[in-house]
Amino acid sequence: VTQASTCLFNFMYGELTDKKSIDNVRQTFDNYESDCFEILLYRKNRSPVWFYMQVAPIRNENDKVVLFLCTFKDITLFKQPIEDETTKGWTKFARLTRALTNNRNTLPKLAPIDKPEVSHKPSRLAEVLQLNSDILPQYKQEAPKTPPHIILHYCTFKTTWDWVILILTFYTAIMVPYNVSFKTKQNNIVWLVLDSVVDVIFLVDIVLNFHTTFVGPGGEVISDPKLIRMNYLKTWFVIDLLSCLPYDIINAFENVDEGMSSLFSSLKVVRLLRLGRVARKLDHYLEYGAAVLVLLVCVFGLVAHWLACIWYSIGDYEVIDEATNTIKVDSWLYQLALSIGSPYRYNASGDGRWEGGPGKDSLYITSLYFTMTSLTTIGFGNIAPTSDGEKIFSVAMMMVGCECCYDRCWRKSWLV
Repeated sequence: VTQASTCLFNFMYGELTDKKSIDNVRQTFDNYESDCFEILLYRKNRSPVWFYMQVAPIRNENDKVVLFLCTFKDITLFKQPIEDETTKGWTKFARLTRALTNNRNTLPKLAPIDKPEVSHKPSRLAEVLQLNSDILPQYKQEAPKTPPHIILHYCTFKTTWDWVILILTFYTAIMVPYNVSFKTKQNNIVWLVLDSVVDVIFLVDIVLNFHTTFVGPGGEVISDPKLIRMNYLKTWFVIDLLSCLPYDIINAFENVDEGMSSLFSSLKVVRLLRLGRVARKLDHYLEYGAAVLVLLVCVFGLVAHWLACIWYSIGDYEVIDEATNTIKVDSWLYQLALSIGSPYRYNASGDGRWEGGPGKDSLYITSLYFTMTSLTTIGFGNIAPTSDGEKIFSVAMMMVGCECCYDRCWRKSWLV
């Protein structure tokens, strides 16, 4: 059993292999058809052998061809003895004797034929073997028997559901770092409802995972409910449970302490661990060039987004000197506030805190701009790190950017 791309066996063709037979074999695989052939192939030692080849496509439950079943029977005994370099000068009887000796194991299995056929078309041998293409069976993958409440992991419903979870996971990977870094309380009812719906969907996903088959170590489909539950509890259950807790609803209450609010916001970062499951689901798309390109762009944008959130968090933490309660005028946040006409103000009449400054949209866009230029190693210097923390983080970003550039160059040279 093999795939179409690997069963053309080009390495077994030789100078005596009929070109028409080769074209017929290739056309059979390209058209996903069932057919039979008599074809001359070559062993590893380049000795020719006649084979009777049967090709039968194997279809899945969606009637899509996923594999080909190819069977070969040695019929050299029933064909004209072949003259090759090792038998040059031999008589026809000697060549026939060698063929009979090499294929004596075939005699008990096949009925004798009075007159051998030399034609490359399916001969009377096909009728003797009962392998004519008209009577080839329809091969299909048999769906495993599962209990009524167990869902096959590759069924249409589960595939669609996994894509929904994939999209929501990317949404979480974008919004969670932003909310944690920019300390956004979800007082907006629209975003609060949307995040609550996401939490509910993640909770439903936990229930479905307790009733979904999985592939065992030996490649078999495990449908036993007890084994499914034990496998899920040992693997992704804890991460999925922490991912679906309603942190945004708790964080939305006005009477929640600032420290407790920050704790709940930080716990939302656990949801990013679900990206491990996303990477496993996207693995089989890596054989397509366009899919790899889109995936690399998405990963680069996601990493730049995360680094932008961290870059702002560092700047926001260090822009105000806690010891003297003064603002650092050389900070990029202070310089950005002056450039857009929204400077920081000290509230002396209130609680004695610094207020004002750039809006969150401007802060995020500027942070993303800096991380993009640093990762691509084309920074212009208009946004520069000033504190030790910012400089260390900038060095780390430039190292990541250089590593990515080196990896791209290495892959390009390897392909060339």
